[in-house]
Amino acid sequence: MTVIAMKRKITEYLQMADEKDVKAVFTFVEKKIKTDGCDIDDETYKELKRRTKSFLDGSAKMYTWEETQKAAWDSINEIRKGK
Repeated sequence: MTVIAMKRKITEYLQMADEKDVKAVFTFVEKKIKTDGCDIDDETYKELKRRTKSFLDGSAKMYTWEETQKAAWDSINEIRKGK
């Protein structure tokens, strides 16, 4: 599986994940970023910090459950069309 495909899968999963799972993934990623000698470059680190800040201050685009479900189904239907 390519990195792009992995990122797409992670994004799809997070759109459907419950609060507990999102918090667990967030904690893992945040801990990984803060670890000395981590392999995340400065640009990625800055982007993750920006996204975290926008999430915490409420300026990030949020989606309702209905919007999330629609996006997931649209994605599934798009994949099915490609077969």
